[in-house]
Formats: sequence, C-alpha cells, structure tokens
Amino acid sequence: MEPQPEDGHDEFEIAATVSLHEQRPRTLKHNDTFAVFDHTGNVSAYPNSSEGLYHRDTRHLSQFHLTICGGIRPILLSSSLRDDSSTLTCDLTNPDIAGGNGKLILQNDLIHVRRTRFICNGRLYERLTLTNYQDKTGIVACELQFASDFADLFEVRGAVRKRRGRTLPPSLEDDRISLGYIGLDGITRCTRLHFDPAPEHLTPNLAIFRFELPPRKSSTVSIEVACEEPETHWPLRHRLIHSYRAARNDLRANMARAPSLVSSNEIFNQTVQRCVTDIYMLLTQTDFGPYPYAGIPWYSTVFGRDALITALEMLWFDPAIARGVLCYLAANQARDFDPDADAEPGKILHEVRHGEMANLKEVPFGRYYGSIDATPLFILLAGAYLGRTGDIETLNQIWPNIAAALAWIDLYGDRDRDGYVEYGRMSAEGLINQGWKDSHDSVFHADGAIAAGPIALAEVQAYVYGAWQAAAAILERRQDSDQAEVYRARAEDLRRRFDADFFDEELGTYVLALDGEKKPCRVRSSNAGQVLFTGLALHERVPRIVETLLAVTSFSGWGIRTVAAGEARYNPMSYHNGSIWPHDNALIAAGFARYGFRRESARIFEGLFAASTYVDLRRLPELFCGFVRRPANGPTFYPVSCVPQAWSAAAPLSLIQSSLGLTFDDEKRSLQFDQPMLPPFLDDLTIKHLAIGNEWVDLRLHRSGAKVLVEVLDRKGDLQIFARI
Repeated sequence: MEPQPEDGHDEFEIAATVSLHEQRPRTLKHNDTFAVFDHTGNVSAYPNSSEGLYHRDTRHLSQFHLTICGGIRPILLSSSLRDDSSTLTCDLTNPDIAGGNGKLILQNDLIHVRRTRFICNGRLYERLTLTNYQDKTGIVACELQFASDFADLFEVRGAVRKRRGRTLPPSLEDDRISLGYIGLDGITRCTRLHFDPAPEHLTPNLAIFRFELPPRKSSTVSIEVACEEPETHWPLRHRLIHSYRAARNDLRANMARAPSLVSSNEIFNQTVQRCVTDIYMLLTQTDFGPYPYAGIPWYSTVFGRDALITALEMLWFDPAIARGVLCYLAANQARDFDPDADAEPGKILHEVRHGEMANLKEVPFGRYYGSIDATPLFILLAGAYLGRTGDIETLNQIWPNIAAALAWIDLYGDRDRDGYVEYGRMSAEGLINQGWKDSHDSVFHADGAIAAGPIALAEVQAYVYGAWQAAAAILERRQDSDQAEVYRARAEDLRRRFDADFFDEELGTYVLALDGEKKPCRVRSSNAGQVLFTGLALHERVPRIVETLLAVTSFSGWGIRTVAAGEARYNPMSYHNGSIWPHDNALIAAGFARYGFRRESARIFEGLFAASTYVDLRRLPELFCGFVRRPANGPTFYPVSCVPQAWSAAAPLSLIQSSLGLTFDDEKRSLQFDQPMLPPFLDDLTIKHLAIGNEWVDLRLHRSGAKVLVEVLDRKGDLQIFARI
C-alpha cells in the first residue's frame, strides 16, 4: 500500500484559512503574468491571501495599496471588468474627512478616483485619475504603498520553507524604483515600478503624489510595474497606450476565430460572454500555438489534463485551441525515465512550474508527469481534432508522439498486465492519486477505507477506449486499415471486459475503481458518468446509470456530485467527495447526449446555468459545494475554488453542443444536428460563423412546439446542414 500523509492531508493541498469567494477577487491575466486584486484594486497580501501580481510562479507585488488625503482609505463606488475580461476599472471616492478637532474638513463624494489597469507582456499598467468636484481649487493627494515579497506560488498556497534567498537593496530614482531578490536557485527576480509624473516623495515602499486641482479638473498618474526588463525607449505614457492596444489586439485576434452566440435569454448571453472571454484571457501564446492555462490563482500554468479537457469542450467552437494543446504536449512528451517526475517514455505532461521551489525540486512540479489520464486524453483529442478539422498535416506531424503515447498505454500504463490502465507514484514526493480526483482520500471502498494501489479508475478505462477508437480513425486517414482494425478490436474487447469487472448490479452503476488487489471500490460516483462520455458503457446499462446519477443522492439540483450522498466519505464541502464540478458535469452531459438522453443532459445544463446566475460576474467556479438546491437560494461556494478556471468556463459551451446534438464531418463538409433540444431557459439560439475550414454558416435554432428547428441564415461555401428532428 502506498504511504499516506501522516496528518491525513495532501502534502501540496491549498491552505483554506481564507475564502476566495468571501474576498470576491478581481483577476487579470496576459500570457505568463496574472494578478489578483481586491474590489478596490488593492493588493494586501496578509497570510494565506492570494492577492498579488504574479509572473512565472513568483509574486512580484505583495502590497499595492492606495490611500488619499493623508492616509484615508477611499470608498468603493464600483469595480468592474470589461466584458472581454481585459481591463479592470475601480471607481472610488473620499469618505467624510474630519480634522484633528473633529470638524468636517472635506465632505464625502467630492474627490473621484478612477483606477484603470491591464496586463501586457509581463507588466501591469495602471492609469490613476483624480478629479476634484469641490466648488473650489483643492490640494488632492494620494499615496501608493507597495512591496514585493517574491514569494513562490507554493509558499502563497501555504508551503513553509526552511530557507529563502536574499532580498536586494532597493534602487531609487526620481520616477522609478527597482526591488530585487536573488533566489536559492541563483536567479535574480526584479520588480520595477515607474511613475509618470514623478512622485513628490518616493521611498522604498511609498510613492506620494500631490496635485492642485481647480473645480472639476483632473490629473492622471501613469504607473508601470514590470516583472521583466522594462522597455525604456518610449515615455511611460506612450508605452501604456501601445501596450493597451497590443493586449486588446491579442485578445481580439484570438476571439476572431470563435463563433458568436446570442440567445433569447439575456442572462444566459451574459454568462456565455463571460465564459468565452475568460477562456481567451486564460489562453497563453506558446511557440506551438494557444494553450489554455488551467485557472487563477493557483493553476495559471500548463496543465496537461485540464488543457486537454478544455480543448475537447471547446473543439466545436474553436479547434485552434486543440491544435495548440496537441502540439505543445507533443513537444514536451516524456522521452526518458525520471522517477522523481513520474516520467516514462511516451507519457504526456501533467504540470509545468517555473518558480524557485520547482527549480530547487522543493516541489516535484517543475516538469511533472504524474497524471494517469493525460496520455489517453491526448490521443482522444488528436482523433477528435482530426474529425473536426480534417487537418491531417498536423496529425502527421505529431503521429510519432501519438504512437509513443499508444505504446506507453501498453508498456507502462497497464502496470500488472490485466488489460486496465492503473497508476502508482514512483517517488514519495509525487501525487498519491493521479486521476482528476487527486485528493489523498478520493479513491475509497464502501466502508470508507482508502484504496491501496495501483488504482484502475473507471473513467480512465473510458479514456483508453476513446484513445483506441481515435487511433483507429487516425490510422484509417493515414491509409493503414489493418492497424486501425486492431485498435477497434482492442476497444471492443475492453468494452466487454470492463462491463464484467466494473458494473455493479446492486449499485446500479459502474464502481469507482479497482484497487491493487482488483477489489472493486463499490462507491456511487460521478466517474461512472464520464464512462458514458467516450461510449465505453454498454447500451443496456445506460438507463440505470442515468437514473442513478440523477437520483436525489447524486443530483443536487445544481449538478451531479462527485460522490453520492450516503457514501462513507461523502462530504458536500470536500474537494472531491461530494462537491460539484462544472467540467465533470459537462462531460457527463455529453455522455448522456451520446446515448440519446438529451432531456436528461438538459437538466444538468439548467442546473449549472442557474448556479451561474448567483456567481459574481456570472463566472462558473472550479467547483462548488454539493448541498441540495433550495428555492430562492443560490449554491454554496467552495472556499478556495479558482475563478476563472478554464475547464469550468468551457463547460457551458460543451453543454450547448450536447443539447443540440451537434457533430461535424470534415470529409463530407457537413454539420449534423441529432434531435436538437434547447434547455427550458432558452427558446432561441443564434450561432454565427460556425466554420469548417474557410467555410461557415450562420444558424438560428428555435423552439416550435416540442421540437427545435434549424434555420440557415447565411453561409459562405457549400457546407451541408443535416438535422434529425
């Protein structure tokens, strides 16, 4: 049996002493840089706070706090992100300010402060505007306190380090300051702040500005916080304008690939708009194409599993994301054995980190391969991408990587040669559980006992089934029909064996997993729902599985719980043992739809949409608690859930595809709608510029009695539209 943490907790778990939902943070991101602010735009990195400006897993700003009029905290008027998630604007004003004798010297709401900021290429830019609404000229002062702790992201998450590097003396000039740190990894990290105009007073942690403003006049301060070497050949104000345009152009260029969605439900339109813009904000441009980083604040980096599932959810909408993910992961596929990184030849990456602790191997995640599902998901996505786009050139380019991944399944994935893919970490520092439910206690038996490895998870076998079917489809396109038939036969053999070993008549569903002794973990879980996603489940089993998943013990009204109520380790407030994950529900809904249970799929869609209406900015979080849905009450939030999270943001888009029964056939240049449905909250949905290659159509789907009709509004090219009503 694998060793468990002595205190019963995960070594790399996130400290939950502060609720992110309670903070209601504001987030910005561009490529490898992201920031978390409070509602006023401040950063106050008290213990276990996630606030700060981060670049490549290091916090470059741990304090960034604005006061006015000699240290007074301004009052929040509003705090909003642009609809495209690119810019944060905070509007503030002064409270009543009294003098030393208690007499009012400045009435409230006479000084307006607007903070507008964005991130571009490793730099945070802010335009700070102060306006005087008094009926007389006044001295308007503001103070900006700042600091950089250069904490590694894992330190911010709660890790305690015995030693740290050395803080460098600050370097000051009239209008700028440089803060620095030499890490134990020998890398010097710097945070450079530049102000225009120069502050009246500048110290190593404080900039003070003072302006004499006539009535209804304004003054502006431009601020740059650079995590990389700043550009110096342009004045700061010009750099700010140029960078703003560059960041917006990057976002527009990405979003130009996507169709537009407009429905009869304005609230749903807002939800989808936020989901789409969050996905494109989380995209990072790599040498291999766009790659969706997993989520802010804890997972703003490359994750294999998260990106593969996000790309699958987004495939109908923007296949370029899938191409970027496939090419990046192919280039970073494991080629050698490395037990410390859980790496074996052909295995697909789990996580990449660039911080000091990863460089020093204080955490194993510098380049880490400890996920059991990323490798079959890589093959599955490759086949789905080919079917969506017909891009055989890209598939030929990465075919050696696909072949290596297929070989990994046989040589290393199936550890005991029983025909199932299992996991078990290779070092004591690796992750104990290596499926998507990777908490230390997420795989257990009916009596609550933790399962001993190696573990064969139900959904991983489904991914392998999907991978072999995908390999067959790719081989057919590569004119290798004989080898394609080998993989089809293997997939069908797996289907029969899986049903015999995993289906539990008493539970009415597939078991969670088989442990190292091949004993079934007889637990009702959402994992069984993902078995339907790739078609591994036998058709005759599906009605009972759907019924079990939608029973009150599993379906809360907001979504399907990871573990059903009544199971030994059920806890609706846990990370993986009773909570609700949007991406998990989206994959289950796709599985329902695959087997013709489109109405049941729509129930999941309605629950998640209803949950989104209670969330700040209508962002679906990474997860929320599994408490039952009650009238006139919103869902219960999980304290350290990441928002935005890529695979959660993509979930509504996947749910749209599932509801519509939408599939693509590149070879026939056609779109198919199989018994399309609209969920109860939608009567009408318009999709514009839905493309295969350079050809596109504009479509309107609208309810007519019990049916949903498909109407072509406009088109370019000869794409064929088929609908089975």
